[in-house]
Amino acid sequence: MSVHLKIRVDNGPEFTGKTFINWAKSHDIAIDYIQPGNPYQNGYIERFNRSYRTEVLDLYLFNNLEQVRRITEEWLTIYNTERPHEALNNMTPIEYKTLKQAA
Repeated sequence: MSVHLKIRVDNGPEFTGKTFINWAKSHDIAIDYIQPGNPYQNGYIERFNRSYRTEVLDLYLFNNLEQVRRITEEWLTIYNTERPHEALNNMTPIEYKTLKQAA
């Protein structure tokens, strides 16, 4: 049985350009575009983006790309291992993943 992969994205230029489309095709990934003007159709990533913007991008004046990567990695570790998420019944993503794998 083959796994059919699909990625849901908005209609931003980074997802409608040839580079992304060709990448998806070369990896056998179907692209599922949300309807223009309906970000609620991609609510999980919109919520993630809001958290990342307010908790990282708006708080720092970065000096270089390495600093962005380091701070982002630190934030992602906390986001996934220490921070409860309402959408996951107030579990961290790692707790939720562990629970699902045990089921």
